[in-house]
Formats: sequence, structure tokens, C-alpha cells
Amino acid sequence: MESFLFQATIYLAAAVIAVPIAARLGLGSVLGYLAAGILIGPVFGLVGAETRDLQHFAEFGVVMMLFLIGLELEPKALWNMRHRLLGLGGAQVVVTMGLVTGAAYLLGQSLSVALALGMIFSLSSTAIVLQTLNEKRLMQTAGGRSSFSVLLTQDIAVIPMLAFLPLLGAGMTGNAGHGGDEAGLVGGETTAGNHAERVTNLVEGLPGWGITLVTLAAIGAIIVAGVFGTRPVFRYIHRARLRELYTALSLLIVISIAFVMTLVGLSPALGAFLAGVVLANSEFRHELESDIEPFKGLLLGLFFITVGAGISFPRLFESPLQIMALTVLLMVVKGAVLYGLAQIFNLGRRNRWLFTLGLAQAGEFGFVLTSFSLQTGVITQELSETVLLVVAMSMLLTPLFFIAWEQINKKLSEGRETPQPQADEIDKQSPIIIAGIGRFGQVVNRMLQLAGFETTVLDHDLDTIQLMRKFGFKGFFGDPTRPELLHAAGLDTAKVLVCTMDEPKNVLSLVRYARKARPDIHIIARAYDRNHVYALYRAGADDIVREVFDSSLRAGRYVLENIGLTEFEASELERAFFKVDRSALRELAELWKPGVPISKNEPYMERARALNADLESALSAKYDELRGQRDADDEEDDDPDEDGPREDARVA
Repeated sequence: MESFLFQATIYLAAAVIAVPIAARLGLGSVLGYLAAGILIGPVFGLVGAETRDLQHFAEFGVVMMLFLIGLELEPKALWNMRHRLLGLGGAQVVVTMGLVTGAAYLLGQSLSVALALGMIFSLSSTAIVLQTLNEKRLMQTAGGRSSFSVLLTQDIAVIPMLAFLPLLGAGMTGNAGHGGDEAGLVGGETTAGNHAERVTNLVEGLPGWGITLVTLAAIGAIIVAGVFGTRPVFRYIHRARLRELYTALSLLIVISIAFVMTLVGLSPALGAFLAGVVLANSEFRHELESDIEPFKGLLLGLFFITVGAGISFPRLFESPLQIMALTVLLMVVKGAVLYGLAQIFNLGRRNRWLFTLGLAQAGEFGFVLTSFSLQTGVITQELSETVLLVVAMSMLLTPLFFIAWEQINKKLSEGRETPQPQADEIDKQSPIIIAGIGRFGQVVNRMLQLAGFETTVLDHDLDTIQLMRKFGFKGFFGDPTRPELLHAAGLDTAKVLVCTMDEPKNVLSLVRYARKARPDIHIIARAYDRNHVYALYRAGADDIVREVFDSSLRAGRYVLENIGLTEFEASELERAFFKVDRSALRELAELWKPGVPISKNEPYMERARALNADLESALSAKYDELRGQRDADDEEDDDPDEDGPREDARVA
């Protein structure tokens, strides 16, 4: 027990310390986890052989990740991806496998060994790539979707590869003794042992047609259970009213599907992905996501730590140049194949580089195939150690490749800056100028125009201006903070300036300039929060409207009306709150200091506490006054209150 607690402390502490540092440096969480594993393993020697068992356990995070990805893909979306799955993904696996096999054969390896190496290195890291794409919000880009298609094809390709490897080892039993105890996911036994258990699965000894029928039956059972079984099971669990049972059920779904896939010799990750796609249209989709997500993140993090901890640095130090040369050569070959395919499939320049750099590494299934190749006698122990190091080093370099892509993307963006359209020539001046015609400004503009007043509308979003014109409202494109545009719009003669832009700093800049240019103009400004209110007050705005304050007041009034107060009483309390809060806001604006956190502004905090107490007293007094008035009215009128519940819903 003490040993387990010590190990858990080491792994969790390494993650908690290293990952935030890596994230702050912009390196991403994956590189942080890998660095944490290197520190606690090869560097400080705090962990040892247990990483092999842990890595096999942590691989289940990949299964959970594919289940969650499946939940995001409806069957129709998956069908639409069929061309990329078969074309892009299939071509990547076949071409890369052919090139690596040819290179290994030319370097003196036998044909069977070269084929095994071709299969091992044709795969990429599902865990690292998908985790990084999700983390950087690149999954929905063309490059991200193409990468996912290739990774999914690779996961499917693992199945025939595992079936083919024993054929390569036939007649080469002399190397079989090197398997088991010394293999491993990064040189360990667990994964090899796991795949050795494939001989005890449900399809053992069956003819080809029997294996096909059992496999199809298992997949069909998963689909039927997902479509017809989840609803009654979730209802049954719901009756218990225990939150933890939802989590238990979510884990049961994923684990049982993985187990069924293992029994028929299929990839657990592939089965989990299929189940996720089946449940993508289910009403329980979000519940499943929220329950599985924490386990997925923790297990994937543990997996990356064990990869880093399992790197054989003694073997690396024996021939570092050879290992690094092979790693770079592998990534260059795979990158060339990926870049060529990206061009053939017409990926854009940015997405082409994302696709190329993201998938250029070897993957975690390379550990699986290497261990299985060693067990079946296809490769030797010495070669397996070299292969595992190349796989691990390429995975270790992948986060750096994503950083390189970000720099490339940045340079491409700088080199291809789209020219901004010229501002409109303003040929109309009105007594009211509205700067910003988003959701906030549109309501103001419509109300004024319906009341018969003319407005001059300015906005820097060309699409919004063009949309306005389609509805018959005229507006002018241009940056409202530009002085020449403001004066062209009639700032010198206008009576009211309404500042409703989305960006708080732009509103503040406009108010400051307008107040200096026209001390007598009335300025109405939209505020984002209290700090923005104080800044606008100092800048000279006459009326400041907090963008969610009025709607929040109305929501509060509706609550009061539905817990027993009359509409009049609720309205009076709303009005009292507004007056007291506005008065308090003006006082606090005088004490506010720009750039100083409110919590460190003692005079502000002291006055805010006092004003908050005054607000409670004022509202309490108003409520007592209203209740007293109601009691007096009840004594004068014995008729019961005939007001029933409101039937018409009101939109705030």
C-alpha cells in the first residue's frame, strides 16, 4: 500500500508541476507530460519497471478519447468522410509502409523484418495528435479533419497488421525467446502479453467465414445496444438519484465495448469510436461526455508520462547520432508522403503544413507492433530497442513540430494580410450618431427610427453593414474611432453620440476623443462591466449602460412576481434597486483607480461595503413600505385578489 501511494504521489506531482510550466511556455500539455516522465524516470530514477504496467493501463485513455470523438460525429458526418478514410488514410498507410520497407531492405534487413518495420513506422500517434488538435482547437480545420481521417484509418489498419505479423515470424522461432519479459510498450512485457491473449479470444480456431460472422455479430450487437439499450438503462439509473451511478454507467459502456472488441480480435479503440458514433444523436450524449472527459484526460496524461519515463537513455547514449538520424529520417520520409498527399487532396497551404507536421511521428501502436513482432520472432531484441527509441523520440519531437507549425502559420498570415476595404464616403449627417451596430446597437437604432428620428450608423464590420442594407437600413462602413470619419459623420453638429461597439477599449477611446472634440455633445456609452463604467465615467460619458444590467434587473423582477409579489411591487423594488445602485456607482467611480485591482484599493472596498449595507437597508425599507400599503388596501377592500397567473410569456 505504501509503495502504491508513493508511486501515485510521484506521478501526480510530476504532472502538476511540469504541465502548467509547459503550458505557460506555450509548449502544450503533451510535451509537459513527456518531460515529467523523463524527469521522474531516466533523470532522477524515482520510478522503474512499474511504468510498463501503468502504460498498458493508461492506454485506455486512447480508447476513451476515440469514444468522445465518436460522440461528436454523427453517422452522416462519418459517411461523408469515407473518401478521406479510404483515399487519404489508405494511401498514407500503403505509401509510407512501402517506402520504409524499401529503405530498411536496402539497409540490409531481411524482407520480413523490413515489412514489420514498414508497418510499425507507417502509424502515427493518435493520442498525441488528437490531444494537441483538441487543445489548440484545430480539430474542425481542414487539416485537423484530414489528420483525424488518417489516424482513424491507421487504427483500423492495426487489425490486419497484427494478423499478418505471425506469418512473417513463421520459420523464425530462433528469436522467439527474446519476447515477453523484455519487450513492453517502451521496452516492457504488458502490451505483448495482452496481444498474446488474442489466441484465447472468441474467434480462435474458427475458419475465415466464422471469424467474419462473429466480428459482424459483435459490431451489430454494439450498434443495437447503443440504439435501443441506452435509453431504458439510463432511465433505470436515473431512478436511483445518485450522481456517481451515471459515471459508473458511462465507464461501463466504454469498458464493456472495449472488452467485446478484444474478444473478437478487434481494436478496442475502434469499437469505442463506433459506439460513440452510434450514440452521437442520443439525448445522453452530453452526460456521457461530462462523465468520461476527466478519466480520458487523466489517463492520457499518465500515458505520456510513462512514455517519457520508459525511454532507454543508456541505449540512446550508446549511439545517439544513429538514433537521432533514424528518427529524423523517419519523420522526413513520412512528412514527404503526407505533404504530397495533402497537395493531391487539395489541402490549403496552412492545413497542408498542419497535416504534414502533425502526423510525421510514429505512434503508440508502434510500441504494440514492436512488442508483438519481438514475441513472434520477427525482429531481434537489439533491433526492438532501437525501434522503440525511434518511436519514442519521434513522439517526443511532435509537440515541437506543432510549435513549428504555429510559427509557419504566423508567417503565412503576415505574408498574406488581406487588404482592408476602404471606408465608405459619408454623404449623410444626422443629429444622432450610432457607433457600432451589433446586437446592442441594432436595438437602439430600430427604436429611434421607428420613433421617426434619423441616425447615422458607423461600423467597422463590412458584413454587418451589408446585412443592414439588405433590410433597408443605411449604414456606413468604417472605423468609428477614426477622427476624420467621425467628423465626416457630423460630430461637429450632432446632438447625441451613442457608442455601442463590442470592444470596450474602442468605446473608451471614442468617448475620450468625442468629449475633447465636442464638450457639449451628449454621449451615451455601452459598458462591459463596472471597471469599464468607471473608466467611461472618467472619460466624460453622460449616460452609461451596462450591457447586461437592465436585462438582469428585469429577470430579478420576474422572480419577485412569481414568488408572491404583485407586478407593481416587483416593479417598485426594481426601480429602487436601480436608483440606489446607480448612485453607489457614481460614488465608487470617484474612488476607483485605473490599473489598481479593486481588492487592493482600501478606500474603494470600505465604501463599497458601506454602500452595500445601505442598499440592503433601502430595499428592506421599500419592501416594508409596499407590504404596509398592501395590508392597508386589503383592509379597505374585502374582495379577493382576482389576478390569476400570467398566460403570456414575456421576453426580456
